[in-house]
Amino acid sequence: MSTATRDIRNLALVGQTGSGKTQLLSALLARAGAPPVSAPDKPPAHTLDVQAWRCEHDGKRLHLLDTPGYPDLLGRTFAVLPAVESALVVVNAQSGIELATRRAMDAARERGLCRIIAINRIDAGGDLQGLLTALRETFGAQCLPINLPAERGAQVADCFFTRSGPRTDFGSIEDAHRAIIEQVIEVDEELLERYLGGDESVSARQLHDAFERALREGHLIPVCFTSAQSGAGVAELLDLIVRLLPNPLEGNPPPFVKGEPPRFASTARGGGERPAMDGRAEGSADVHGPARDGDAQPGWAVAVEVVPDPERHALAHAFKINIDPYAGRIALLRVHQGRLRAGQQLYIGDARKPFKLTHLYAVHGAALTESRAAVPGDICAVTKVDELHYDAVVHDSHDEDHYHLREPAPPPPMLGLAIEPERQGDEQKLAEGLHKLAAEDPSLRLEHHPALNETVLYGHGELHLRVALERLSEHFKVQPKSRPPTVPFRETITRPAEGHHRHKKQSGGAGQFGEVYLRVEPLERGAGFEFVDAVTGGAIPNQFIPAVEKGVRQVLETGAIAGFPLQDVRVIVYDGKTHPVDGKEVAFISAGRKAFLDAIAKAGAVVLEPVMNLQIYGPAASIGGITGDLATMRGRVLQQQALSGQQMLIEAQAPLAETGDLLHRVKAQTAGEGAYTMSFSHYEQAPPKLQQELVARYAQRRKEDTD
Repeated sequence: MSTATRDIRNLALVGQTGSGKTQLLSALLARAGAPPVSAPDKPPAHTLDVQAWRCEHDGKRLHLLDTPGYPDLLGRTFAVLPAVESALVVVNAQSGIELATRRAMDAARERGLCRIIAINRIDAGGDLQGLLTALRETFGAQCLPINLPAERGAQVADCFFTRSGPRTDFGSIEDAHRAIIEQVIEVDEELLERYLGGDESVSARQLHDAFERALREGHLIPVCFTSAQSGAGVAELLDLIVRLLPNPLEGNPPPFVKGEPPRFASTARGGGERPAMDGRAEGSADVHGPARDGDAQPGWAVAVEVVPDPERHALAHAFKINIDPYAGRIALLRVHQGRLRAGQQLYIGDARKPFKLTHLYAVHGAALTESRAAVPGDICAVTKVDELHYDAVVHDSHDEDHYHLREPAPPPPMLGLAIEPERQGDEQKLAEGLHKLAAEDPSLRLEHHPALNETVLYGHGELHLRVALERLSEHFKVQPKSRPPTVPFRETITRPAEGHHRHKKQSGGAGQFGEVYLRVEPLERGAGFEFVDAVTGGAIPNQFIPAVEKGVRQVLETGAIAGFPLQDVRVIVYDGKTHPVDGKEVAFISAGRKAFLDAIAKAGAVVLEPVMNLQIYGPAASIGGITGDLATMRGRVLQQQALSGQQMLIEAQAPLAETGDLLHRVKAQTAGEGAYTMSFSHYEQAPPKLQQELVARYAQRRKEDTD
């Protein structure tokens, strides 16, 4: 059945695990006459990944995204928010406002989504009036009830379409109706003028446009009461979705840019994080300017308008990838412009070669149904296109090359595990499985460190990594072993010094000769490496200078005193000698390497350790315990800030080597309510005792290698 864009509603259900999101989704689907999430005799399990569901109600097509609520898995949730106009934040009436509630509300606000709060399980007890007050204190006075519980949560009473009625479990319908009407008309000068003039006869139909504008601007956050178990409030919620939520023509426009894509290099926050060596917080999504003539140039991007018009060029965004061992790659697409049709030729990103859209599917959980076309606002699936990846933009014209959806930086991976195969010979199989995991879940990060011969998988916590490794084992049939990753220490020098080496080798026939004199100087922390050619008079011929640099860089990679890469050093080659017959590249590589080692031995070489910026969130009552833990981790508190809802933020710094169990410490100190983010700050000199241990360990390893 063909559906116009104005008749589509897209909604993500978000919030803390245990709030009843999946159960509420199942009740909504059942009310709309669609197959439910699970069989009636089998309650829905906790959601571990995103699933898309679809139903029709009152002539409207609803796309509903069920998302995980575990704090460890919120990265999966936030990755799919670009596919919807609205977020339904589900709150457990007994548990109240939890960590995932706050993070979901913040994420939806940052992305310009309309927000609704559903207080679920209203028939199971709890202080509903107190919870409504807490929501308003935490998220603002714009949180207003659009219905109220009645008969001890057995049903709800509408407060928006209805002006008056019997008293509810708390408050009167008249008062709630007046409050929400007055909030809505504040965004419409004409309606406000009428209302202030004494005309209170504004109908719900007349308020429709102002209501949606208030939602889009965050001026109104409707609160509704439901019980997925008994069905109380489910019909009213479905009615609200259909009648009051914006369609794709009315929602805030998607933030597309043309130019350099947002950099989600590796999301630089999180426990076990490996720092970006240029000192910049990885994972930041920025747009550089100025733009010139609207053309895409490296290093900047310009905002572009994408219009939900079915007659324009087709353009869709891949917001979820699933890799099925049997069905292959399944990409979920949100159509933003034009139409997608089976048989269509499409491009991915700036690719020159198109692919043929052989099949197009409507999505209902794990069920895919063949579809002829998708219009702007539709969510659909494409299968067996291996080039499709998360965040890919699919289009049918080169006019849309280099288009990207600009989103806030994704949530940070917080914990790392070094991964290796359990059985020898499974290295390739493991690599393929890990890359499939990373393709499915953009909140995972995969890094390989050749110097350490180590592959590290970063996630948001133990549960996130456990779920990923279980999928690796069960679906991709490879058994992994894991351990904590190696801390990326570095080496540097503390004073200038000179080095010299003459490489001379004669073993019959052609010989080798090269002599190098150089100086080393320390650079500012984070400056990296500089190589300066100061040779005059051809003492070292120009063709051998790159060989000298190659020898120097060999030491940069392998280290000199503890086996860690060198940084923040300038090498100045100023003299040397060659031989007209025996002067060879290999000789100058060796001479450059050993002259550099000679200089380092005199330059006060030290080991550096990475220091991380920490932002730790938790209840105010737990702050003393957290700061005490930081002190035992050689950490230093920079600032403390009070947040709403009796929460606190601590900004601190601590060495990465000490943060391996930070996740456990924060959870223990906050009774599971805390969270933290981490990003690389800088390198600084490691304590003497730690340096001695690392140098001794390296010396022992070298001795064993030579024995």
